[in-house]
Amino acid sequence: MKPQSHEGNCHCQSIGFVFRTAVAPEQWPIRSCSCTFCRTRGVLSTSDPAGSLRFVERVPRTLHAYRFGQKTADFLICRNCGTYVGASMQSGNRAFGIVNARVLLSLAARFAEPQPMNYGGESSADRLARRESRWTPLELEPPLTAPAVRVKRR
Repeated sequence: MKPQSHEGNCHCQSIGFVFRTAVAPEQWPIRSCSCTFCRTRGVLSTSDPAGSLRFVERVPRTLHAYRFGQKTADFLICRNCGTYVGASMQSGNRAFGIVNARVLLSLAARFAEPQPMNYGGESSADRLARRESRWTPLELEPPLTAPAVRVKRR
């Protein structure tokens, strides 16, 4: 299958993403994390290590990067409407991300049943290695700098 672009947005359209993958939505790995952040938001995450992902901030200063727990990733939340759209992490000179599949409203009925996940016993090194193998590479504008995400403004 040829790569397709899937755009997701927060409720107020201030932030979002473009997720490119050759995998059909019915075949996406849909994960339901058991941490309190994801559980309280009903998050369903997905990614494609062979795809690409770009986060977009359409309204300046609306993207909030929240770090918690082991502080190995930035969880991207809209400052206006509170929607969580995805997460990013940086490993060396590479960056990876996941998207909240719940913000892809037109595709939700096509997703596979979510796989329950529990990452509580992972060390920081194990967590980074898992993410590098599963998450989608991010398209970033060089140079790569902190914070882990550099978004493209429209």
